[in-house]
Amino acid sequence: MNIFSHPLTFLSLAAGLAAPSTPELRWQLTAIAIGVVILSFGLVGLSLFLFRPKTGDRSLAFFSLFAILYAIRLIFRQSFLQFLVPVPSNLWKYSDLVIDNFIVIPLTLFLLEIVPTRWKTVLRWVLAFQIAFGTARFSSNLLNVGQHLGDFAYHVVIVAYCSILLVYPFSVARGQPLPREFKVLFAGLAVFGLFAVHTNLEDLGVIRGRNVEPMGFLVLICCLGYLAAFRAYSNEQRLLSIQKELEIAREIQSSILPREVPRVAGLDIAARYLPMAAVAGDFYDFIVVDERRVGILVADVTGHGVPAALIASLLKTALGAQSALAADPAQVLTGLNHLLCGKFEEHFVTAGYLFVDAEKQIFRYAGAGHPPLLCGSVNTGKREAFREIESNGLLLGISEEATYAAVKCPFRPGDRCILYTDGALEAKNAAQEEFGSARLLRFLESQSSLGATPVLAAFLTELARWSGRAEGSTQEDDITLIAVDFQRIPFSR
Repeated sequence: MNIFSHPLTFLSLAAGLAAPSTPELRWQLTAIAIGVVILSFGLVGLSLFLFRPKTGDRSLAFFSLFAILYAIRLIFRQSFLQFLVPVPSNLWKYSDLVIDNFIVIPLTLFLLEIVPTRWKTVLRWVLAFQIAFGTARFSSNLLNVGQHLGDFAYHVVIVAYCSILLVYPFSVARGQPLPREFKVLFAGLAVFGLFAVHTNLEDLGVIRGRNVEPMGFLVLICCLGYLAAFRAYSNEQRLLSIQKELEIAREIQSSILPREVPRVAGLDIAARYLPMAAVAGDFYDFIVVDERRVGILVADVTGHGVPAALIASLLKTALGAQSALAADPAQVLTGLNHLLCGKFEEHFVTAGYLFVDAEKQIFRYAGAGHPPLLCGSVNTGKREAFREIESNGLLLGISEEATYAAVKCPFRPGDRCILYTDGALEAKNAAQEEFGSARLLRFLESQSSLGATPVLAAFLTELARWSGRAEGSTQEDDITLIAVDFQRIPFSR
């Protein structure tokens, strides 16, 4: 007869087999209740870690794992539950075996997240020993080889580990105040350490008494939970503060970029600026000489984020100082280089400067380690291949001795020039293949019927399609594009 098909029969048999005394039953129910509380702590902590903004601090995750493992072991060890739940006995045996040998690992990982650097090396060695010892003891119990020796060593190791935890607060240098949250943590460790030492000494037969470790663990979990919650809250506040500062930096950077492109007779100018993050290292600006002459600078600071953005902001002032030399691209880049040299060590700037004289129908271009200028004819009834115009010197900010040279070219109505940063070329598809200059040239030739603004919009759509990302989502690098179309405008003399 299957006793599990008759609940009353099963319960009667279970009662006959276990028949715990009233005090024992009361203690087991208390232990299960404590386990449920600890399990709730662990699940709440894990949920917070998974669904709150990520900060790089994993202490909450390790705390949660430690609590969940201890709670499961505590609940599963109660004979009252084992007799009530009809599952194979091996489930209780092997779950307890796995948890018992590896439960201290999440605690050590938690401590590694919060202790000073000088203690991390010690804890890493402790962690390596715990993994090796836990694996060896698990294998020993599984194979029934040297089991008693392994159990004895286990209790000794736990006592030694608790002793290390109890000693840690005394290692803090004199006169160095211990933060309140750490005082709470070590109070919990001290309480739990005493309870754990008592339990393991009892298992070794040194002392006698009831296993009251779960009560000490509940105190520890409350203290660990306080510290984990405090760190999570502090990290979130720090993250919000950083995000606020980045937003302010983004607003400042946006304020130094041109609000609109200049209106120059005979020219149709369009610009698109797509930062990879809240702040970027790309920069562009114009020097308007008069209604028919304009200088255009496009620059790219090596690196990303706030440092690159700060350097890019220097270019605003540096370019303004070159307004008297606007018609000479080589002199403009030389002046920028002199102003930037010595200001920073790890970042440099690529730049391309184009000066357009719409009245004389000429343009001059010079570059500093920048992708070449692209030129071709559009809307003329015949297609002409776009070509690269490259006149490069050293990147800005490397050497004050760097020299730059400019090229001078005529233009006709219907010609187009494209200035850009390398983010437009380095976008990769799923096969990690870059878009490249050849594809950009072919795209510009195929879209010769579009005006300056539409062709830039079409290119960004094509770039998003190539890289397999949604248009407007985060790209791999900052992208700046400027198109200049030369139009037929009669000039009065």
